[in-house]
Amino acid sequence: MRNKIKAVDFFCGGGGMSYGMQLSGIQVLAGIDYEENCRATYEANIKKTKFINADVFELKEKELETSLNLKCNDDELLLIGCSPCQFWSIINTDKKKSQKSKNLLVEFERFVKYFNPGYVVVENVPGVLRKKEESGLESFINWLENSNYTVHFKVHNTSEYGVPQNRKRFTLIANRVTNNELEPLKSKRRLTVRDVLGEENGFTEIEAGHKDVSDFKHSVPNVSELTLKRLKRVKKDGGNRLNFANDPELQLKCFEGRDNSFKDTFGRLWWDRPAPTITTKFFSVSNGRFVHPEEHRALSIREGATLQSFPKTYKFIGTSMGSLARLIGNAVPPEYAKRVGQAIIKNHMNAI
Repeated sequence: MRNKIKAVDFFCGGGGMSYGMQLSGIQVLAGIDYEENCRATYEANIKKTKFINADVFELKEKELETSLNLKCNDDELLLIGCSPCQFWSIINTDKKKSQKSKNLLVEFERFVKYFNPGYVVVENVPGVLRKKEESGLESFINWLENSNYTVHFKVHNTSEYGVPQNRKRFTLIANRVTNNELEPLKSKRRLTVRDVLGEENGFTEIEAGHKDVSDFKHSVPNVSELTLKRLKRVKKDGGNRLNFANDPELQLKCFEGRDNSFKDTFGRLWWDRPAPTITTKFFSVSNGRFVHPEEHRALSIREGATLQSFPKTYKFIGTSMGSLARLIGNAVPPEYAKRVGQAIIKNHMNAI
């Protein structure tokens, strides 16, 4: 009997989770997001589904039930909640600005309680687990366990699941169809930057400032002459800003006498390691270890997407490089999502 699991993807963004779930064989009924500017990218890639532009704080359970023809207590329903996580991230320091994201998990829980689906998936930054009481995670897990769900929750590194990137993410998979604790399916080996980038993988050599007007988006911002001088001094394959720290012309004033602070700034990726976490600023040489292993530039938009495990055919639609990088950096890596979906399908098929 074929898998009939259908999913609703809350906080869907540009569709990383939805795309991965579709790859696993799960039918995605809808993606819900507050950001209207996610719609074009989502709809261009996630076929046979619906994009719902809604604020989860205002969306009513009955409204969603009617619009998607959902049923309560459906063993074949999967609700996914990958809420924006600025408040719980160690990177973001503006907590006031991200205050609203603090309670998104609680809002998602409201829908889980109403529909009582067969499966629930939550993906977020590790910070929600470190502060599980404050984030609402502890009470959510308690409710799930008291409602006959078997709950797996752990911080996983996506590099173990087919994504060429060290990206630690909290993942919860709850299942009330069987008593099995479900985990994403691991890959046989860890992919590195060399496995997916470089000319042999279809990425032609480009310079800073290159604009690619095609859907491939092998585009990268320009840099100043001084920044270019700095990049030329950074050793290929893993060098960092310490390579120019002793040059008075090139040393950054903010790092004088602070060689041990933020060493990844102006850092190059290593060819034979997974990439560092791809953030929304991966196209900037000064925001982390985002310099190409050999070329004197930051990662291109497509390179960042590839390190997030998006296929090269995935279309990103936005008004600027910054808006495209935000869609990519905020996404759940599709390959990781696929492996979560595969675990659910495997469990469901065995339960039939």
